[in-house]
Amino acid sequence: MVECVVIGAGVIGASVAYRLAQAGVSVTVLEAGRVGGGTSGVSFAWTNANNKPPRAYHDLNVAGMRAHAALRDEFGETPWWHGGGSVEWASDDGARSDLRERVTRLQAWDYGAEWLTPGQLAELEPDIDPAAVRDAAIVYFPDEGWLDPVTYAHAMLEAAQRAGARLRCAARVTQVDVQGGRVTGVRTAGGDSFGADVTVNCAGRWADDVARLAGARIPLAPRVGLLAFTPPVATCLRRVVRAPQCHMRPDGAGRLMLQMDDADATVGAETEPSPALPAAQDLVRRAALVLPGIAGMRPEAARIATRPIPADGYSAVGPVPGVTGHYAVVTHSGVTLAAFLGRAVAEEIAGGRTVPALEPFRPSRFGR
Repeated sequence: MVECVVIGAGVIGASVAYRLAQAGVSVTVLEAGRVGGGTSGVSFAWTNANNKPPRAYHDLNVAGMRAHAALRDEFGETPWWHGGGSVEWASDDGARSDLRERVTRLQAWDYGAEWLTPGQLAELEPDIDPAAVRDAAIVYFPDEGWLDPVTYAHAMLEAAQRAGARLRCAARVTQVDVQGGRVTGVRTAGGDSFGADVTVNCAGRWADDVARLAGARIPLAPRVGLLAFTPPVATCLRRVVRAPQCHMRPDGAGRLMLQMDDADATVGAETEPSPALPAAQDLVRRAALVLPGIAGMRPEAARIATRPIPADGYSAVGPVPGVTGHYAVVTHSGVTLAAFLGRAVAEEIAGGRTVPALEPFRPSRFGR
């Protein structure tokens, strides 16, 4: 039986562990902290292929969306996934032009994208202030949604353990053993050793650090992001809303999660997350321009994430050059891709088959 150590228990590591265990591989998951405690737990978690060219990357993300939807047939209930699509609008001339161009491309690729009237938007999201939209160009993407990443990771790991996998939290990998150019196992900060024929590097923003332990590299260009959270508010927002003022989605128990790229630019990896951050307070103010019912609210919490992005912006999935038996799975689109990558990685490692959809995204493109 193949012995596999999966390093990292976020949405990617949990998905890979489940499918490997299901395929009959002996799986040990080693997580440095807690399940979903890295970037997975501080993600906007929008499942989409909305603006992800070129075509190969778009198609990979569509496969991820479909794989999430297919889990309902397998699990019966998927309380971690929330559909309903997303809505977006553009008000100024430049943004309108960009949106029209994107929608034209997406429709040509058979991706769900529908123009809405203000009245149709009001039917979907009655709490949105018409004054925030006016005569904007409005689009509905019906197949999109959002994920509860930690709930998802927990469910996948529970399924993995039922299939025989083992999970160790607070087990940071500090050494990858390599003999004759081949991985033979790992060691943790606590001094425990685990033999392995294959290590699967799902360490997210720490993926390059783990690869270095094996004498390899996965060049990353991580970005820092800010999320702000409202307290429970009286709104019936049902889906992802990407307004020019603020991006938002429900986050359970009446709370909203808020994000905007220009707010991301105000924080760094060392910034202490606090609802008192001016950018967090400004996100709530801007959200209130769209949802007047939350006017006067202050943020209840803020979180800061470092997003694991390979150096060229695209996923890196496959054997890492320079060492046999070290397989990497690192991507900025982890939430969208997790369910598909779990199956695809297991097919390659346990089934010995090459998955064509992964070919453009091999770590070998970075060299050694």
